[in-house]
Amino acid sequence: MELDCTAVIADVWLMLDGECDDATRARLQHHMDHCSPCIEAYGIEEKIKSLLSRKCGGDKAPDSLRDRLTLEIHRSIRVVESESE
Repeated sequence: MELDCTAVIADVWLMLDGECDDATRARLQHHMDHCSPCIEAYGIEEKIKSLLSRKCGGDKAPDSLRDRLTLEIHRSIRVVESESE
């Protein structure tokens, strides 16, 4: 299955957190290996995650906050997609 860039960017955090299965990780990696904008976005997200990890000292956000943020990120992506059509 071919992934579009929006799906890859939306799932980058799952990949960075090691929270996706091997098949999903392989699909994301395959896409990024052939898509420079996505690999660039992945690099930016990786740097943000690293910075947050260093500055927040490993504090873990509540699951409810993580769920709300994930939902809002997916909603934002859908809005941007709708506006670009």
